[in-house]
Amino acid sequence: MFSAHDHEFMARALRLAERGLYTTTPNPRVGCVLVRDDAVVGEGWHERAGEAHAEIHALNAAGNLARGGTAYVTLEPCSHHGRTPPCAGALIAAGVARVVAAMRDPNPQVAGQGLAQLAAAGIVVADGLLAQEARELNIGFVSRMERGRPWLRLKLAASLDGKTALNNGRSQWITGPEARRDGHAWRARACAILTGAGTVRDDDPRLNVRDVETSRQPLRVVVDSHFETPPTARILEGGKTLLVAAKEDAPKIAALRAAGAEVIVLPNPQGKVDLARLMATLAGRGVNELHVEAGHKLNGSLMREGLVDELLLYYAPTILGSGREMFPLPEIADLAGRRDLKILDLRRVGADVRILARPLAA
Repeated sequence: MFSAHDHEFMARALRLAERGLYTTTPNPRVGCVLVRDDAVVGEGWHERAGEAHAEIHALNAAGNLARGGTAYVTLEPCSHHGRTPPCAGALIAAGVARVVAAMRDPNPQVAGQGLAQLAAAGIVVADGLLAQEARELNIGFVSRMERGRPWLRLKLAASLDGKTALNNGRSQWITGPEARRDGHAWRARACAILTGAGTVRDDDPRLNVRDVETSRQPLRVVVDSHFETPPTARILEGGKTLLVAAKEDAPKIAALRAAGAEVIVLPNPQGKVDLARLMATLAGRGVNELHVEAGHKLNGSLMREGLVDELLLYYAPTILGSGREMFPLPEIADLAGRRDLKILDLRRVGADVRILARPLAA
């Protein structure tokens, strides 16, 4: 169905889409390549929300050469008016003869309608070329559209014997500078960074992106059931911090808001923060990828509630002997109760080892 040239140009479109890795949120990362007579005549990528989509950049670059050509797009062209006009209409107006999309848009406002509009205008359409690669690039956007919650990536730094901190809570620094810099790159691609009150108390982190270049900072989210976060915490500096509590406390809420935090209350029946409701709330705010850097208690709660989609694990070549485990999970009496993972990537980062893995059920 697809030729070698089709694969070549779609792969190029995916590489273009990756340039928006840190900037497009809450929109998907999209690239477009316009080809005529087997030669690229225009290309572009979506750079940030509210600005021109990839197809428009490519059409502007191609000009009249787009007529009769093929557009390779990593995501189905949009068919609705959002902050920008629909790209399907622009492709039709430009006289493109064929459109190849890597995948259909999971957004219910599109969901096949873009390709349908193109086909109704007499344009040859096809989709499914390098679909898995396109889906991985926008795994968070797909999760938000299909499941109503962000893609949750849990980052952990540990010793080889699986300890993430000393028993007194100290954890800076188990891994080396290269691993920490790599972790900042994962922070930068996320829409929000989640932590717990214990981490704020023990480490007083800023949880912003510092070690890689970025034009935006993710939203910082603190799960703090009982308002343990002091108004002087560094995570509240610079705004863009959401504190999620489990009870009303007007004086503490006022103090935190005065320090620059937004505060919401989402209790569960046990008097803690309702994590599932928090995920839905973040999705409603346009959070695609949620990066978690938290302590063992919150990590365990996220694991037990089945909210972890991916594990980003950094192992340092050291042994602590005693200390805090990654996540306190219920003891199992049979290996059949273990939680199996699929390793997607394993590599050295400086002196440390990085593993990217997913629960098999995710």
